[in-house]
Amino acid sequence: MKRFNYEARDRASDKIVRASIQADSEQAAAKMLLAQGFTPHDINEVDESSSLFAKLTGRISTKDKVVFTRQLATLIGAGLPLSQSLHTVQEQTSNARLRTVIEEITSSVEGGKSLYDSFSKHPEIFSNVFLALIQAGEASGTLDDALMRVAAQQEKDAAMMSKIRGAMVYPVIVLFVIMLVVVFMLVTVVPQVKKLYEDLNQTLPWITQIMVGTADFMINFWWIVLILGVAAFFFGRQYFATEGGIKVKDSIKLNVPIFGGMFQKLYMARFARTGQTLLNTGVPMLDMLRITAQAVNNTLVSASILRSAEKVKGGKALSESIKAEDYILPFVPQMVSIGEQSGKIDEMLGKAAQVYEDDLDEEIKSISTAIEPILMVILAVVAGGLVGAILLPIYGLVNNVGI
Repeated sequence: MKRFNYEARDRASDKIVRASIQADSEQAAAKMLLAQGFTPHDINEVDESSSLFAKLTGRISTKDKVVFTRQLATLIGAGLPLSQSLHTVQEQTSNARLRTVIEEITSSVEGGKSLYDSFSKHPEIFSNVFLALIQAGEASGTLDDALMRVAAQQEKDAAMMSKIRGAMVYPVIVLFVIMLVVVFMLVTVVPQVKKLYEDLNQTLPWITQIMVGTADFMINFWWIVLILGVAAFFFGRQYFATEGGIKVKDSIKLNVPIFGGMFQKLYMARFARTGQTLLNTGVPMLDMLRITAQAVNNTLVSASILRSAEKVKGGKALSESIKAEDYILPFVPQMVSIGEQSGKIDEMLGKAAQVYEDDLDEEIKSISTAIEPILMVILAVVAGGLVGAILLPIYGLVNNVGI
């Protein structure tokens, strides 16, 4: 189907409406508008090539989606019709790509599709959790509440990821600076020390010989270093996009020293928070497990959840099903067991999520504090090696010439 931008008069309110609609042809678009109570003034087909370029270059941030979701929830909760709410949010959206997506959703809804079906056409933007909550909200008549829960879920998940990235940025920057300093010393200072020794027919110390060899290779064969670096980046990226590579990457996240425990708590918080939100909206247990398995964004944890889902499908309690899984931390099945006994699994999952989110905050602070002295030790070792490789030859020269 093609997409058309149109300008039409709403016969009910006598207002001019500008939006887009999907249809097979311009005539079909005009018929659809007339059937919906609009008198079309102008209809133009959208250039799909420019739309494709916008999709490739545009970026929709979590903040953009949260603002859009909250605005739509507020308007629907205030009693505005869904179509009018979408038009209003579209006018208030500053992100060009998101505005285009909302236009397509609006056209789909005005064409008779449900909001869930309309959102489902954009799986690259709206997650399975988002779509499941929309579907449950439509079915139960609580769409505004479902949208608010979606926004809250997105905010909490984005906040946790932001904290983890913040904890990892500092060491990465420091290590990058150390690497630049080492390269600078190798290509500028070390060759001068080498030349000085050659002029005096002296033998370099072994540590300096190693650095001179490294410097000569980098200076004379820098293009090989560049090609190897680009190739390693390209093939590494390709490998980590494969199924096996994703599993390796996810395993590293869970087992890497210092950060492994932090990632485990992140995935448990994400599983529990998403599960609470879905159950609270009325999503069935098995569907909740299937969706949360995708939402955790780790193949190993996801596999554990899916195995648990199969056990639940066979009649086993959820707490017992997840208790035996390696990548499910013990606190989660304990809280689920309490929820099963009290009939409040969603509430207990929410409390478990809160515990892990609080633990994550404390662990991030602890890691940020502990990582500074570790980086200082690395910096001292690297700086000491460089200074030793440069000063030892100079001291040797001083002793040899008897100064």
